[in-house]
Amino acid sequence: MTQSWKVTLHAPRPVIEAALLAHEDAWDWDPDMVLSGSEVAEDRPDDWRLEVWLPRKPTKADTAAILALFAGPAPKLEIEQLPEVDWLTQSQHGLEPIRAGRFHVHTPDHPPLHAAGVRDFEIPASQAFGTGQHATTAGCLTMLDHMKAQGLVVRNCADIGTGTGLLAFAALELWPRALATLSDIDQVCVDVVHDNAQRNHVPLGAGPGQVTMLVADGMDHPLLQARGPYDLVIANILAGPLIHLAPHFGKSLIPGGHLLLAGLLETQEAQVRRACRRAGLRLAARLVNGDWSILWLRKRLTK
Repeated sequence: MTQSWKVTLHAPRPVIEAALLAHEDAWDWDPDMVLSGSEVAEDRPDDWRLEVWLPRKPTKADTAAILALFAGPAPKLEIEQLPEVDWLTQSQHGLEPIRAGRFHVHTPDHPPLHAAGVRDFEIPASQAFGTGQHATTAGCLTMLDHMKAQGLVVRNCADIGTGTGLLAFAALELWPRALATLSDIDQVCVDVVHDNAQRNHVPLGAGPGQVTMLVADGMDHPLLQARGPYDLVIANILAGPLIHLAPHFGKSLIPGGHLLLAGLLETQEAQVRRACRRAGLRLAARLVNGDWSILWLRKRLTK
């Protein structure tokens, strides 16, 4: 396991949120540096921290890139070397189950509900994002259930940045005869998705009701393009990539097709929606879960 480092900066919420927005516009940002902003404590909602994780000791160039996110005087940098721990798995260990719409998501540490009208998904802690406990994933599950209740029919869907595969599995539960193409930029997600599919009795394959998993950067894969256009595209990633991919999502959808987006802070929603409008996509519904926005958009029927 590689050694990790973390850089932390403390500042008022508006300062950290402005830095997060600046990060989304920094297209030369090193993808090895993973960034997050959050409040310090529930009883201190105006006190926030910016955390940046790196797979190496921060260089002068790294710290300069972080400081450049701040328009005014930058907060003090706190740099620490982290123990050799799989932090994602560690943080997910023993997580409590969640209910979102008709879905109950739990780790192997907790039993399924086996309740009428409820679909249990067992998603263990892993190296991939999307166990259901994060507000964006839970929000997407709720929105998918709402879309089904509104009469949406899906025959062909794609889940971009699938992580654990959970959202695609949920889509197949709602539309059992749909084609489902899953992709992620991270190779490790292939084994994670295959394991979770087997664990939850979701068939692998290229036919209706089956999931096809591949490694791709956004929509850039010949199989993703060949299996389109799609009735529904799901992307629970980050605001910056969502803005960049908006025109590609628009082209990949049938006229009247649907796009479910998450991974964006409510403060980033306006930017994402502007990019989607330019791609011919209009808002159908939205929900906010914590600080996060979940957007259901629809492609225009005609140009």
